[in-house]
Amino acid sequence: MTARTLDPAVAARIVAAVNAGFDQQLQFTADLVAQPSVRAKEQSAQDLLYTAMGERGLSMDRWQIDPAQIDSHKGGSPIAISYDDVTNVVGTYEPATHTGQSLILNGHVDVVPTGPEDNWARSPWDAQIIDGWMYGRGSGDMKAGLVANLFAFDAIRAAGFAPTAPIYLQSVVEEECTGNGSLSALLRGYTADAVIIPEPEENMLVRANVGVIWFQVRVEGRPGHPREMDTGVNAIDEVTALMSNLRVLEGEWNAKQGEHPYFEGVHNPINFNFGQIHGGDWPSSVPSWCEVQVRAGFYPGISAEDAWTELQQCLQQSEASRRGVTYLVQRTGFFAEGYVLAEGSSAEATLATAHEQAFGSELKSFVTPGYLDGRVFSLYGGIPALVYGPISENIHAFDERVYVESVRQVTTAIALFIAAWCGVEPV
Repeated sequence: MTARTLDPAVAARIVAAVNAGFDQQLQFTADLVAQPSVRAKEQSAQDLLYTAMGERGLSMDRWQIDPAQIDSHKGGSPIAISYDDVTNVVGTYEPATHTGQSLILNGHVDVVPTGPEDNWARSPWDAQIIDGWMYGRGSGDMKAGLVANLFAFDAIRAAGFAPTAPIYLQSVVEEECTGNGSLSALLRGYTADAVIIPEPEENMLVRANVGVIWFQVRVEGRPGHPREMDTGVNAIDEVTALMSNLRVLEGEWNAKQGEHPYFEGVHNPINFNFGQIHGGDWPSSVPSWCEVQVRAGFYPGISAEDAWTELQQCLQQSEASRRGVTYLVQRTGFFAEGYVLAEGSSAEATLATAHEQAFGSELKSFVTPGYLDGRVFSLYGGIPALVYGPISENIHAFDERVYVESVRQVTTAIALFIAAWCGVEPV
């Protein structure tokens, strides 16, 4: 693989521009964290980004995701909410001179729920910086990275250069639940020679990640009075049995990790998470119903349909083994396959060089048992997807935070990558 390189003097000017704009970058990140952009409520955050991109002279595009378009694509995930006012934002830079390679700078603006806010040390929407860490829901996952894309682009022009290839700055929704936001952007025609997604990835490059399926099982039993519990069938007890059976399948899939490249040494690469349980109507009634929401991971290279078939077989066997119960099963979100970033691309080599310039150390890669939107670009767009971002802690947990110095270095690496990959010319 061959890296595109920069003149050292050009690189030095870009690094200086990142540093000069970093305080403003942190303030903008805090402003974005202050927008509570949980699912279907991303509008205020997208307004902020739309305005910021427009002020930079980018050609702006904002559209509502089309459920019919998503449903008809093999990479689409089931939609469980209304997509009214659920919008993506893209700002396009068109060069005066086109000699370099085009680039997508992608990030998601949606965040997961906070949980009980009393369990946070401070408001999850108050992005304070304490001892070198910025706190807040979405600070790490992934608003710091989303803003890093924007300010890395700024640094090129602040240093006195103009990129010589098209650049598409994308702020998408639905990453935390379906991946339909990035898929919608791809289906709208946004493609490029490479994509960078600055997810919180410990200053490393993601080599591979798992696929994910979300589904719900409603177990229906039979009600009764506790004085004669044997006449009823306790649906909550039956969900407990179902969960145990799924744990067996989870163990069987984990035992096959040696069959899947890059996952051989990963601890517990396949995880089934029971994320929500609701059931019963009354403490003194045998519960006749219980619902469990499940997130199941599976290896890249396995189709979502094949993984779903195995999951359904497990559910059917579990239902058949329990008398007097009925399972009602439906997919509720992710139906997304995993992917592997092929080694040897010039995009990866260029990022490795930029990372070494920014960090003074070699770029490392790793494998994650989590979902990433890189699969959209890799599997359905044929685009090298470089998922690479700053050090974060407690993502999806209380007191989420991102390491500020890491954000600076990652922003620097992205800016240097833009300049090398897209090419630059003096303004």
